Order: sequence, then structure tokens, then C-alpha cells
Amino acid sequence: MMYKVHEPRVLIVGGGLVGLSAALFLRHHGVDTVLVERRTTTSPQPKARRVDLRTMELFGQLGIADEVLDAARGLAEYQAMAAGPTLAQATALPFTLPGGMPDWAAITPATSCLCAQDLLEPVLRRLAAARGADIRFGVRLTDFATDETGVHATVRSGDGTVEQLRADYLIAADGAASPIRERLGIPRAGRGTLGRAVNVYFRADLRELVRGREFNLCQIENEAAPGAFVSVDGAQRWIFTTTAGVDRPAEQWPEVLRTAIGVPDLEIELLSVLPWEPGMFVADRYRSGRVFLAGDAAHVMPPYAAAGANTGIQDAHNLAWKLAYVLRGAADPALLDSYHAERYPVGWFIADQSSVRTANLRALNTESTDGTPLADPIALILGARYSGGAIVADGSAHTMAHLDLAGQPGTRVPHRVLPDGRSTLDLAGPGFALLTGPDGQRWHSADIGVHELDEKWCTAAGLTTSGALLVRPDQIVAWRSATVPDDPGAALRTALDRILGNEIRAPHHA
Repeated sequence: MMYKVHEPRVLIVGGGLVGLSAALFLRHHGVDTVLVERRTTTSPQPKARRVDLRTMELFGQLGIADEVLDAARGLAEYQAMAAGPTLAQATALPFTLPGGMPDWAAITPATSCLCAQDLLEPVLRRLAAARGADIRFGVRLTDFATDETGVHATVRSGDGTVEQLRADYLIAADGAASPIRERLGIPRAGRGTLGRAVNVYFRADLRELVRGREFNLCQIENEAAPGAFVSVDGAQRWIFTTTAGVDRPAEQWPEVLRTAIGVPDLEIELLSVLPWEPGMFVADRYRSGRVFLAGDAAHVMPPYAAAGANTGIQDAHNLAWKLAYVLRGAADPALLDSYHAERYPVGWFIADQSSVRTANLRALNTESTDGTPLADPIALILGARYSGGAIVADGSAHTMAHLDLAGQPGTRVPHRVLPDGRSTLDLAGPGFALLTGPDGQRWHSADIGVHELDEKWCTAAGLTTSGALLVRPDQIVAWRSATVPDDPGAALRTALDRILGNEIRAPHHA
């Protein structure tokens, strides 16, 4: 047995999509990071596939969107929904949204994609390591303790090597069962378990069968084999998910699959049969001292809104810049309380919305299971608002009935294509940005990056031509001044102190 001592600023436990994304976000802010993952490899299961618009915006900020899209190229044409008595007889369902189809280029610079988790995780792992994160697979956290100055962790490698790590903070991205959350005694609440289901992962050559009828999901309306097919690579790998026959023996599934596919003599290789329970479980606290929960450790939700992994990645994005600011002394440690204040309400809302959405593809965005009003699906992805935390609220209205990004503090900054081809989103990060109107010259003395935009954008952002939006490193509007104040520098400093917790700065340091 060997002992070593290492002192990263942040220790991440869990090397799935959320943990690897957290490592990338922290490195973007220059934070020394170690990630440990008990598995020796990334996930062998496809699991999460949808990388939504907001997550792709975050990957765009990191400069890795093209590499993610490249990993997703196999499913680039597999976006449609379909339904029928068998896969062979299925036809495409019309794609509609409650508010009609938006002008995508007007609301986001990003493109969403389908990328199976077993393809995306290796990309994120490679990129995180290349950018300086210390990524250690086959290493298990065996113990940890916290005190006023940091976290002391014990990790064990597969060869028996034991290492003591001393970090400032710990991010628990260790999954739904989260031993760290359990150790901290953080309870969970929500709608609980919502039934039972099974995912049957198999290999079969269906290329000719689906050619010209490519699909993301295909609902099978057949009493003998009800369920839905999921495209994993659009060629050889597929998942059949169903709530019927959950406990059926593995050897019976190939015949069920042939019935659902509609090809009696199809050659099928069964890869795995995984029973699971859809449910909603949200941790009561996302922070316990120097430990933060992210991803499934913080919130478990059914897959019907394709929001689980995306919400977790967005947790990590919210947290990373705050840790960076506190670690370099630019913000009071009180800023870190805003992680729970902001992400808990959003996580609860998205988990609840995911829980009441139906698995019926014919009514996906129009019916809830218990009458709960459904948020607009695009608003659910892009339109959340932080009502408290590291913002200066201005009492402005906001709705989730449609996408409502109008410069309100707590919302994602409105997108506009700039003359150089970039988006307004690109102006934020790794520091704050101040976006002003054409008559905002008096803001230019501010000790912060100032970017002048046109009158049309000012109107869309709730500003006069002399006003300004203060945008956080995570592209969230932190403060809005509709017009230029008498002393813009002082007003900006006051807002920043309030956002960063510096107005209540204590004599201790992170």
C-alpha cells in the first residue's frame, strides 16, 4: 500500500457526462481539478442521447461544439418521431410545437444533436484531459471529511495505491445513488417512483428497413409488444423500451423484438436487459459546506423531456465560474450559496415537468398525465429564470408558457448575431460582460469588457439606447439598467458587489 498527497483546488467524484463537463468548465476558468471515477472506462451503455440547445450553447462557449457534433454525425438525420403497429409499418409523426415552429437562428447560435452517451463521454474525457484536468478512471473515493478550510479525501486505485487528496471543494457527480449525498444525510423529495420499465439493448442490421424513414423514437402500438424503439447509431444498435413484461427472462426478448420490428426471421444479438424505475427525486440541499451535488446526485427525473443529463451539465456550468471567482479571491464564499438558490428551483421544476409528460409520442407536448400545465418545450430548454441568487432582480415579468428571454435578470442573455458572426452569448466568459446601447458611451469607463449593440437589440432586452445589461460568465443576465444612471461606474460596482457577495465579505478567504 502506497500513500501520496496531492492538493487540487476542486475534486470531482464521478466521471459521467456531468463530472466530465464540470472538469471542462473548471479548466475553462483555470481551476486545478482532479476527477476520480470508480469505473475503469466510460459508460458502455448509450443511455442519454439528446444534447439540447442550451447544453450545446455551453459546449460552444468551451469551443468544443464541433467535436460533439462530429461524434453525433451518425444520428444527424435521425430526428423524427414515428409510430405504428410494427417498426416495419411505422410512419413519421408530424413535428409540431405548441407555439408553432420558431426561427431557430433568431433564438440560439447552437444546434442540438443526438449523441449516445457511450460516444459522448470519451470525447469529453479526452478534451478534459487535453485541457489540463487530472482525469483518473479506476479510482474510487473511499472516505472524505470536511473542515473550515477544505476537503480531505482518500482515494484508492485498482492496484491498491491509496492517495490522500486535499482540495478546497468537492463536486459530487456520483449518480442517482450518490454515496456522498447519503453520507451527508441529505434527504430527497418529489413524486417518487412512477412505475417500472425495461430497456432492451440489442444489435440488429435495420439499415434497409429504416432507410428513408429514419427516426429518433418509434412508438410501437401493438398489444403483443408495446413500447418504443430508440435509435442508438441508426444502423446496428437500438434500444427497445417498454413497461410491459419488465421481468421477462432475457431469452424471450429476441422473439418480442421480432414481433415489434415486424421481421420474423431477423437476426438479433441481445446486448443487455436493464430494468429501471422512472421517478422524481430531488435533493433538499445542493450544498453541504464545501460539497456540492450535481446531476443525478442532485435530481433524478424521468426521461420524457430528455432533460436529465442536460440539467446536470448546466448545474456544473453554473457552479464552475462561482468556484473560480471564490478561489481567486474575486468573490466572497457567500457567492457559492447561490448555487442551491438558483439550481434547486430549476432542477425541481424540470424534474416535475419531466414527471408529468406522457411517454405517448402522439401527445408529447400537449398532454400531461395529471393535468399539470406543461411549460413550452423550448422554454423548458432555454427559458428558465433564476428568481434569486447571484442576480439583482428588477421585478420584471417572466413566463414559461413561451420562450421569454427579454433581458430579465436571471435569464439567459438574448441572442443576436454580431457583425463578426459571433453571438451575444460569446461576449460573456470567462469574465463578466457589459452590453450597452448605441448611446451608452458613459459606460465605457467601467472596468469591465463593454460591448455596444444596436437599438433593435436594446428594445428586445428591455433597454433604452443608453442602458446596459451586465452578463455573468455563464451567459445569465445579472443586472439590468434600463437607462444610464448619473454615476454608471458606481452603479455597476454596487451591482457587482451584490452579485459576488462582496458587500457582505467576511474576513475569511477560500
